[in-house]
Amino acid sequence: MIENHLQSAAQRVAAGQRLLDRQHALVAALEAHGHATGTARKLLTQFEALQTMRIAARDRLVEELARRAD
Repeated sequence: MIENHLQSAAQRVAAGQRLLDRQHALVAALEAHGHATGTARKLLTQFEALQTMRIAARDRLVEELARRAD
């Protein structure tokens, strides 16, 4: 059961990283073309916070699985 949750959490972390990569690229492209980046940067900050939470959730599952293995 925890293994399934861990797999899902790992997939969410990977998807979140792809989203972060796209948002970083968007901010860079906007800057390169002289466009305003305020909204894109705010979204990036929110995405980074969400990714931190996703990673923490995944890590908790890894720790729980390790505890059960002991």
